[in-house]
Amino acid sequence: MSEEILPRDGHPEYADALPEYAERVLDVAERIPPGRVMTYGDVAEWLEAGGPRQVGRVMALYGGAVPWWRVVRADGALLPGHELEALGRYREEGTPLKEASRAAEGHQPRVDMRRARWDGGGHADDHTGQLPASHGPEDDL
Repeated sequence: MSEEILPRDGHPEYADALPEYAERVLDVAERIPPGRVMTYGDVAEWLEAGGPRQVGRVMALYGGAVPWWRVVRADGALLPGHELEALGRYREEGTPLKEASRAAEGHQPRVDMRRARWDGGGHADDHTGQLPASHGPEDDL
């Protein structure tokens, strides 16, 4: 994917215009139901464009106006610097979490990817939506 689809300095040429790819990523983020998540790689795969890094860049630059906490790392780790806000939102929405072990750095829970991951279709109100078996969390790191 061309780096030209996103501005290098984080500022679009026109303040009210978003790159088309960014609009598409944000649209996917808005569609993720409460209590569910998609990985950066899942979003790229669903769009059939870009990859996890491009989706992450869009979310970092423009994601504040959408439910950003629903687009996560493949390992379910909370977004550094936003852990408390994300955790509050996950608990409010009933997102399945895995409690951290005592050995885990910071003792922060993670999103339970097996139960919370949404495939972009099907019934969004349960916690069973899964991507095909050929696609695992390690594919998105």
